[in-house]
Amino acid sequence: MMDKKDRYEVILAGSGGQGLIVAGIMLAEAAILEGRNVVQTQSYGIASRGGFSASEVIIDKDEIIFQQVQNPDVVLVLTEGAMEKYENLARSGVLIFYDTTLLKERNGDNFYGYPFTEIAEELGYMGTANMIALGVMSAVTRLVDLESLVKVVNRRFSGKTAEMNVKALYTGAGLFRK
Repeated sequence: MMDKKDRYEVILAGSGGQGLIVAGIMLAEAAILEGRNVVQTQSYGIASRGGFSASEVIIDKDEIIFQQVQNPDVVLVLTEGAMEKYENLARSGVLIFYDTTLLKERNGDNFYGYPFTEIAEELGYMGTANMIALGVMSAVTRLVDLESLVKVVNRRFSGKTAEMNVKALYTGAGLFRK
């Protein structure tokens, strides 16, 4: 587990429909709850489903002047295309989280592969792979506290949707403890 840092630059990348924009917004909201300054941006191709999609989040205890990620600390990739774009960053110490259900295994100390999609299917909640990923990312990196993410989920969703997303966060965090 990393020590909590004053500043994090995060990229969540994959394809449209994987919930990366929502995950980026929720990560940003959790950091705001913790009193941090945050910038969240998103980019995506013209196709809402299947095209390239990315969310960038900068979390800082100080004011954020430049609002684009320049030196990422953490990257989540959910497609091979996104992995190809970012995998070389692992050499410079960037932590890369990826879905082993969708991507081939990578070797190296800075690669954290977990079967996010497979676990989401096992939970019966296909759309929660993004929350499982956020859970494990918060456990490993301490970007934000898991409880802050849980608060954001409970504010944003209600009933069964909130319940399944909270379960996904805890399931993700539990993956790192194993």
